Amino acid sequence: MRTEIENAIATLKKGGLILYPTDTVWGIGCDATHPNAIERIYNLKKRLNDKSLICLVADLNMLEQYVEKVPKAAYDVLKFSVTPTTIVYDDPIRISENLIAADNSLAIRIADDEFCKKLIRKFRRPLVSTSANISGEKTPSNFQEISKEILEGVDYVVNLQQAKKSDKPSTIIKIKNDGTVKVIRE
Repeated sequence: MRTEIENAIATLKKGGLILYPTDTVWGIGCDATHPNAIERIYNLKKRLNDKSLICLVADLNMLEQYVEKVPKAAYDVLKFSVTPTTIVYDDPIRISENLIAADNSLAIRIADDEFCKKLIRKFRRPLVSTSANISGEKTPSNFQEISKEILEGVDYVVNLQQAKKSDKPSTIIKIKNDGTVKVIRE
């Protein structure tokens, strides 16, 4: 695992794209503070820039570094979630502008996968995490279903968990600073 983390970090530091296993589905990732890398993900996925991407952080401390104010309701949701849960927060900070939605929000999930957590902790920045498919196409449930176009469009493919199957993306909940909660995807 150590070599995979080192190789992924070397790629991320150069503004590269990685293909990696997450706590949900296989993801395309990059440094969430690097605008050119984020633009490359949009281009690779053939996705409109106004469709937001998700960020992964390693823990609550890192989350608090990239959101102006984490609403109290978010702590409760995170404490009681039994499945991977992404929360859309208002007022993200220290993140690339082209990752922030038009309403000044950002979807962030605390990674639960051991590899992801170690990678993010060692990299010391959030990672973009978006499903490894062209926009509008079916999300691959395992590594073998990832298209050749995606495989060839990234700079590094993590050689771990390639037999893992998962076709369930995370639950997405929007929590406004006023405490309003809205389920976007279950």
